Amino acid sequence: MSDGPVRVYSTGNAFDGELTKGRLEAEGITVMMKGEAEGPYRAGPVYLWVAREDEERARAIIDAIAAGAYATDDDVLDALSQADDDVADEPPQT
Repeated sequence: MSDGPVRVYSTGNAFDGELTKGRLEAEGITVMMKGEAEGPYRAGPVYLWVAREDEERARAIIDAIAAGAYATDDDVLDALSQADDDVADEPPQT
């Protein structure tokens, strides 16, 4: 078993990679980002690597991000607004 870094996240979207890296770092996890999004054109896959001892916590945070636990207030308000619009578009019940 290797003691080196562990890949915990991959995406084809450089912006998502940067955001996820930022969240992990905000939680105190050192992250190494590799992939084609490192260059000046920021296109291509992104891979996030963490120390083996941070792997479990990093994966839990990434799962929480995917579940919406870190949604901003604007995200929540947009979702609620869309739900209200969907209800308003429904025909009245008789």
